[in-house]
Amino acid sequence: MTGTPPETYLRWMTDGHEYFLARLQRLDDVELERPSRLPGWNGRHLLSHIGHNARALARLAHWAATGERTPMYPGPEARDTEIESGARWETARLRAFVVEEQQHLDTALGKVTADRRQAGVVTAQGRTIPASSIPWLRSREVWIHAYDLPGDGDFADFPADFLDALIEDVVSRRRAAPPTSALEVRATDRGTASDHDRTSDGRRVEGSAADLARWLTRGAPATGLHTVSGAPVPALPAWL
Repeated sequence: MTGTPPETYLRWMTDGHEYFLARLQRLDDVELERPSRLPGWNGRHLLSHIGHNARALARLAHWAATGERTPMYPGPEARDTEIESGARWETARLRAFVVEEQQHLDTALGKVTADRRQAGVVTAQGRTIPASSIPWLRSREVWIHAYDLPGDGDFADFPADFLDALIEDVVSRRRAAPPTSALEVRATDRGTASDHDRTSDGRRVEGSAADLARWLTRGAPATGLHTVSGAPVPALPAWL
């Protein structure tokens, strides 16, 4: 994702939102009561999270556009409180909430002028990022959580360039701290352009870009992955 132009982030965000809605439209209200792929959350929790995440990122866009400090959340407990509260709303309200808050985010991002795209804003994890990266944060949310919804979503549905950027991003984050500081991966369906290995020893995990991205973000190894040494592919701790 190094050097990725802002319009690419916007495309990934827009396409990811549409993919999320397409997955959502295939689920009836009863299916949204089923457990999602995230422990402790059902489909309703995911809808609440996706809507509230758009609202939180719109606060960052406002911060960038105006210079007025507006953090994603007013306090450390606010995110979880919002999600749990929203998960108890009527399902029709939750479905509409996802659409409305994305529209509000789009409007807020449209107010970030070119000269303000490098303005620094602070994420919920405390990282300072340029405003131009806000659509990337949203892209990760909508694509990955579309997979998390009950049903048959799959990382193989994701755009190839987005998968490559996601792998680069997550590998960089996981290398920043133990126990994954020595992480090495190679996407076997991409060639050298998507290599993220620094050596050629047996620690490297190989497989398709979709399987690697699923493992890197969701922790559980896919059957299509393998290590060069033949050792089992390890489970990974949470990455955010």
